[in-house]
Amino acid sequence: MEKQNVYEKPVTLGNILRFAVPTIAMTVFMSFYTMVDGLFVSNLIGTDALSAINLTAPVIQLVTAVSTMLATGGSAVIMKKMGEQKTDEAKEDFTFLILVNVIVGIIMCAAGYFFMDSVFAGMNLSADVERYCVEYLSRYLMFTVPILLMNNFTLYMIAGERAALSLICSVAGGILNMALDYVLIAGFDMGISGAAIATGLGYSVTAVVGLFVFSQKKSLLHFRKPVFRLKVLAKAAANGCSEMASALVTGIITMMFNWTMLLYVGEDGVAAVTIIMYVLMFASSLYTGYSCGVAPMISFYHGEQNFRKLRKLVGISMKVIAAISGITVVASLCLTRPLVSVFARPNNLVYDLAVTGNRICTAALLFIGFNIFASGMFTALSNGIVSAVLAFSRSFVFMLAAMLTLPLVLGVNGIWLATPAAELMALALSAFMFQKYRKRYGY
Repeated sequence: MEKQNVYEKPVTLGNILRFAVPTIAMTVFMSFYTMVDGLFVSNLIGTDALSAINLTAPVIQLVTAVSTMLATGGSAVIMKKMGEQKTDEAKEDFTFLILVNVIVGIIMCAAGYFFMDSVFAGMNLSADVERYCVEYLSRYLMFTVPILLMNNFTLYMIAGERAALSLICSVAGGILNMALDYVLIAGFDMGISGAAIATGLGYSVTAVVGLFVFSQKKSLLHFRKPVFRLKVLAKAAANGCSEMASALVTGIITMMFNWTMLLYVGEDGVAAVTIIMYVLMFASSLYTGYSCGVAPMISFYHGEQNFRKLRKLVGISMKVIAAISGITVVASLCLTRPLVSVFARPNNLVYDLAVTGNRICTAALLFIGFNIFASGMFTALSNGIVSAVLAFSRSFVFMLAAMLTLPLVLGVNGIWLATPAAELMALALSAFMFQKYRKRYGY
């Protein structure tokens, strides 16, 4: 009897979690990449170097934004074609989009080196912090192409029923990153350069394994002679534009946080922002992992026009997101001091700022999951416009409004409160869009 694939099985909580849990674990572990860098850098080098990692984050977000767009948008297009039984065409498009990512990676790497000297000009940084920024970014950019391939192969492994392998790659890459962080920073005294190289090599694990896996014809998705279809590229870009917008505006908002903290507190404030972002990033990875895990199923059922399964999948997903939200809020509040103490020693300004900030920002965890899932769901339904509106409003419009007003009234606490306020406004918009398009898509 032919083995039944995951898309043909009944939609139950157990089957959904068997598909999504490896992806959740993978994204959580991937979030450790940046956190581990921060852990080793803050303890072995200092908080100035920790501030530098956060100051380079907007540039790194820019480098990965296009790849994120093509990966998420392309996955939706390809899995929709698989659901329509256009398997040969889907494989040709898959190969074509991977080649596009390689070309984009090369271009963006070259551009990064070309503009590097002017990136941090005008920020009024100390000489040490500016030196750390240039040193970290210059090493990180060496791995641009492997990082872009990693972003793509991670999603395509999930779509191709290889979620467990994707998890193994992420765990292996994370362990390699942790080991190399210690070896290169402490053992070889490479400083912040060692942290960047360790991260790049950790990301490269998935890229190397993906090249091997997708070269095998037995894979559900595999490389074949690509066909240049401009419509496919445009469709992938349109579908994934919300994820690209999220990556880009995350970088912009990070810069705003940094500039505001530099204005109100100084470089210690940037270090505190970095710690809070690690906590939020870890919690958000749970929601992102679940949304990425079920996205291929949503796309497949949409292409198959199986409204019963789609409706049940979305209903169960809302309950899962609610459960994760409750757990993360309680955990964040209970573990605030232990979490912050990993990065900063108690009884100093960075520690005190981060403890207060984390307690205020924890409120955002009640809303983030629903907003991430709503945007991801519309991407999977090939409605990139709605997804982009949700993502852009949440990450930029609402956050910008909160950042420009709340600090003027509440000072530093207003900076921390900006994230929960923006997420609450985004939740209202997500609920409106969810209800508006319910009949069109049958969920």
